[in-house]
Order: sequence, then C-alpha cells, then structure tokens
Amino acid sequence: MKNLFTTVLFMLPICIFAQNTDYKVSSYKDEGFKAPNTHYIGEAWLNGVLQADDETDFNITKATFKANSTLDWHKHSTSQVLIYVDGEGYYQERGKAPVILKAGDVIKCDKETEHWHASTKDSDVTYLAIYGGGQPTTWTEVVTQEYYDSVADQLKD
Repeated sequence: MKNLFTTVLFMLPICIFAQNTDYKVSSYKDEGFKAPNTHYIGEAWLNGVLQADDETDFNITKATFKANSTLDWHKHSTSQVLIYVDGEGYYQERGKAPVILKAGDVIKCDKETEHWHASTKDSDVTYLAIYGGGQPTTWTEVVTQEYYDSVADQLKD
C-alpha cells in the first residue's frame, strides 16, 4: 500500500504537467495526398505543412513528384522559395535555360515570374515550397511530354 501511495504521489505531478495538446503540429515527413491530375503530367503528392492565416502570411507545401513528372508553366502573385530535400528536379523560368536542382539546393522565384518545375526522368523529387498566402497559382501553359523530354535530353550531358 505504501508503494502504491508513493507511486500515485510521483505520477500525479507528471499527469498534471504533461505536454499540452493544444498545439497544432504538422510534419513535412507526411506523404500528404495524391494530387488530382490537373496541371501536371505524372504522379504527385502534396502535403500542406503550413497554411497562411491572420498571423502567418505564407504557406509551406511539401511536394513529391515521381520520376518523369512535371508541373505546367505557372506563376504566383508572391515570390516562391523551393527547398529541395530529396532527389533531383528540373527548374526553368520563362526566357532562361532549364537547370537541374538537387537535394540541398534552394532557389527563389520572383513574384509573377512564369516558371515550371519537375522531377527528372530518372529521379523522384521532393521539395518544400514557401509562398505567400494571397492569390492562387495562375496556370499559363501546358508543359507537353515532348517539351519535357527535350529538356531531359538537353540536360542529360
């Protein structure tokens, strides 16, 4: 009985001061949901890690694209930062040459700059996209499989 009493006295403060569960916690490690096949070719998963609100004026979305998948040309009303966390992907802004970005790379795309990004032909890619909470993405032109393949051929060497 004495041991039970000691145990209860020891456990009571732990229960009272246990971690508060009122926090809203998300994880960029969650796969997210399979995106509807709109404005891209291939397979993509999206995880809305953080949504803009009255106090936070930006979103963070984790995007994972299977190899040989691409977004269409688009632009945002705010700047966008892409942080590549796994794999390799293509990135191109209108009027500039495409490049390959790899895990660890960070690139900023200025607001209203038309661009597209994708996985490479042979590698899945995962990145965190940080962008303003304002207007939704404006989709401007389809990236065709032929164009994507030509970029892949160009960057192969």
